[in-house]
Amino acid sequence: MATSTDKRLHLPITGMTCASCVSHVTRALEELPGVSEASVNLATERASVTVDSAGVSLDELKRAVQDSGYGIGVEKLTLSIGGMTCASCVGHVERALSSVEGVISAAVNLATETAIVEYVPEVAGLPEMRFAVQDAGYSLIGVAGQHDRPGTAAEVFSLRVRFAASLAAAAAIMALMFSPGVAEWMPFNLDYLLLALATPVQFWAGGRFYTGAWAALKHRTSNMNTLIAIGTSVAYFYSVAVIASGGSFLAGREAETFFDTSTAIIGLVLLGKYLEARAKSHAASAMRALVGLQPRVARAVRDGREVDVAVEDLRVGDAVVVRPGERLPVDGEVLEGSSSVDESMLTGESMPADKSPGAQVYGGTVNGTGSFKFSASKVGRDTVLSQIVRLVEEAQGSRAPIQRLADVISSYFVPAVITVAIVVFVTWLVFGPSPGYANAIVTAVAVLIIACPCAMGLATPAAIMVGTGRGAEAGILIKSAEALERAHKVQVVVLDKTGTLTVGKPSVTDVDAGGGSEDDLLRLAASAERWSEHPIARAVLAAAEKRGLDEEQPTTFGAIPGFGVEGQVNGARVLVGNLALMRREGVAVNGLEARALELSQRGKTSMYVAYDGEPRGIIAVADALKPESAAVVGSLQRQGLEVVILTGDNRLTAEAIAKELGVDRVEAEVLPGDKAEIVSTIQREGKVVAVVGDGINDAPALAQADVGIAVATGTDVAMEAADITLMRGDLGGVPAAIALSKATMRTVKQNLFWAFAYNVLLIPVAAGVLYPVFTGGEVPAALQPILGESGLLNPVLAAAAMAISSVTVIANSLRLKGFKPLEEVR
Repeated sequence: MATSTDKRLHLPITGMTCASCVSHVTRALEELPGVSEASVNLATERASVTVDSAGVSLDELKRAVQDSGYGIGVEKLTLSIGGMTCASCVGHVERALSSVEGVISAAVNLATETAIVEYVPEVAGLPEMRFAVQDAGYSLIGVAGQHDRPGTAAEVFSLRVRFAASLAAAAAIMALMFSPGVAEWMPFNLDYLLLALATPVQFWAGGRFYTGAWAALKHRTSNMNTLIAIGTSVAYFYSVAVIASGGSFLAGREAETFFDTSTAIIGLVLLGKYLEARAKSHAASAMRALVGLQPRVARAVRDGREVDVAVEDLRVGDAVVVRPGERLPVDGEVLEGSSSVDESMLTGESMPADKSPGAQVYGGTVNGTGSFKFSASKVGRDTVLSQIVRLVEEAQGSRAPIQRLADVISSYFVPAVITVAIVVFVTWLVFGPSPGYANAIVTAVAVLIIACPCAMGLATPAAIMVGTGRGAEAGILIKSAEALERAHKVQVVVLDKTGTLTVGKPSVTDVDAGGGSEDDLLRLAASAERWSEHPIARAVLAAAEKRGLDEEQPTTFGAIPGFGVEGQVNGARVLVGNLALMRREGVAVNGLEARALELSQRGKTSMYVAYDGEPRGIIAVADALKPESAAVVGSLQRQGLEVVILTGDNRLTAEAIAKELGVDRVEAEVLPGDKAEIVSTIQREGKVVAVVGDGINDAPALAQADVGIAVATGTDVAMEAADITLMRGDLGGVPAAIALSKATMRTVKQNLFWAFAYNVLLIPVAAGVLYPVFTGGEVPAALQPILGESGLLNPVLAAAAMAISSVTVIANSLRLKGFKPLEEVR
């Protein structure tokens, strides 16, 4: 029975078809601990669930419904988040979004400044998410793609103005402080002018750090803003105290101000943020290029007239006219006219594709010199371009497993740094040489500033963002950061034969007329096969057409299942079929058997041709290898990968193909349902396996694999199911995708190494460990600009180093934009 503390949830249920479904879902929900009552309505497809005060998570409800064979209707949103500065911010925003009732999962990406949220729309909404994010001290700008993201022109301009003003003020302060005799020229105390210059920088230009630090403090946590705010505030307010005490602050001792330090730190940190924002903008260029491919206006035929309409207003079935040089607005099928279309944005293939009535065309591609009319078949979010954009957005917003390590470390890092800074301050204050206060402030501020974990937070997502974007430009769609990371560990590549290594349909490879005319033999066979629908018959007819041969009209035709065909051609009985047919009909094939055996050992199927009981020759057909198959297998093997051929075809044919390609391991005569078990067997050998297939027939094997790669065309819906989809439709993308994964993960590891090494090496320097080294001596002249005369790191240089580390990580990631995946594997 419900009580006043109970909570009622209304969940959309998918997959129900009858009354028994209602009872199944109801029982699944009611069996959950914490659910006191559940009511399911088939008509509205909703479940009303009463949860008691002990509570039950939405994820548990979702799993219970799924285990019963149904689903909870969920949606995904990619949100633009503002105000994030370091890895710890990622955790804060994720926790804030996950706390919203109705949100199932939230994944936040620092590099793209986005959050991918999976939620139940009838329970949670954008207002609740916005409130949670704002309460955590950040801003939810809106749905990605509908609003400007952080790092856009307005954000970049704001950062430029603030860092320029800060550095100008810092330069002026330094000039006034270190120019001899300036104080004597002033009609008032010079320190007041320094205060006037430093205050706007501290609270206007540096205001974002206070805002972020306060928001973190409210949630009893800390982040990069905390370190900057504390560090600059110590320098600023100490200087204010010096002025207020008339220069004799702290036990009457002469004290100096640090306005130059506080302003320069803020200026340099903002400069780093500005450069970082610009670099992010370059890193996201592939995404913007994809989004910008769809035109805003289409020329539709309405009531017999051509009218310009907004692309959003196009409906399925609308006739659309495309003129030379225009981009196609949506997907469709050509109705009238012909042209060639540049589909490189979709497939990475530079050669235009010819289009005529009945051909499929895709939104975002560019028409050539012709003009045509097509019928819209997919509009809005259903177009191939929209699917690609969505997949790339989700991949760039997802997190690789390797990133979790950096996130966990960063969550503890900031509190640890604050503790270290306090210990350093007290140590220098109590045990340090005179002036103890000045040295304590310099070292503590340097530790706080140099330890900001920005570079750690950006190390992985920056490389993932650039890598997935570069892949999309080359026609390699990577579904998630996790798939990208797994791909670089692949040891075995399992290639499906039919339709993947081969073209997927038989074609004539040999015509042996035993010394007679090959054309006559092929014409005779094509005439007999004229009315057959068998794939081999289609191959014979295609070969005859290719040679320009005109087959005769058979007067009779009969298919003999399992054997071949027979027909009357020019009054004679013609047989086309296997050896069993020849023996059944008493045709002595004699020496042709040896030739047929030779062809079968090469993976080809032989058909005998007989004319009025006399053998005339052999025609061999095979599912021919794709032109690129041999080069691709060689490229994979050069990368140190084991290649396995997996097929349902007979072993003789499979081994012939394997021998031609130089592959040692073949799994042949495997039923479609058993392919996944073969993959599982290889995995039990301790190997990481990638499976390459057409994405539909090989679905179980693709799902079982560590990495599933679908060789598809733009129409292949399998890109939703595969980890990686190759939009070019050829195998060249397989080694390219693995090479891209290796290059991206190599960049991630470089980024993480330098980010961690930077902090590990420079925090002790900032704390003053080099001071004893130079006690009684002098700091070498080359190091004095960095360590001064006593071995203490200047906090201003600490800020510069911190900014440089973040920019270096992004710049290193941007090198992936120059990676040429398809060229690298040739």
